[in-house]
Amino acid sequence: MSWRDRAACRSEDPELFFPVGGRDSLTNLALAICQPCPVLGECRREALETPIQDGIWGGMTEAARDELLRTRTAVSA
Repeated sequence: MSWRDRAACRSEDPELFFPVGGRDSLTNLALAICQPCPVLGECRREALETPIQDGIWGGMTEAARDELLRTRTAVSA
């Protein structure tokens, strides 16, 4: 069994995690589903290690992932 099989988003509409046009209400709903997820850590790790650019992954928006990756790069440099 993969960690994905235990993800809180597994039974949700995938469209929810790819809000078009910056729809804040959908983004906030997706993030709320992610926060109590039992596999949030695994999902976040994959989202940061894989070049996933679109959507909500690991409980983070595209902008939040980009910022975290930039911060990590700056700290390690």
